[in-house]
Amino acid sequence: MADIKFEIEKELGKISESSKGWNKELNLISWNGKEAKYDLRDWAPEHEKMGKGITLSSDELKQLRDILNTLEL
Repeated sequence: MADIKFEIEKELGKISESSKGWNKELNLISWNGKEAKYDLRDWAPEHEKMGKGITLSSDELKQLRDILNTLEL
């Protein structure tokens, strides 16, 4: 399996914390030296490990925002 390199360019916010101490976070991350994208996933406390997540472009994040704004929560 190839090494995946990442750089967290900006930590945007913590959404929740699990009982194991991992945080679900929204960050701006550059994957393998490419342009940074918005990323939502679980992270170990010092970002040494990560869970599965989703990565969104700016346009995709705006579309998601628009969808969420139509929901009655």
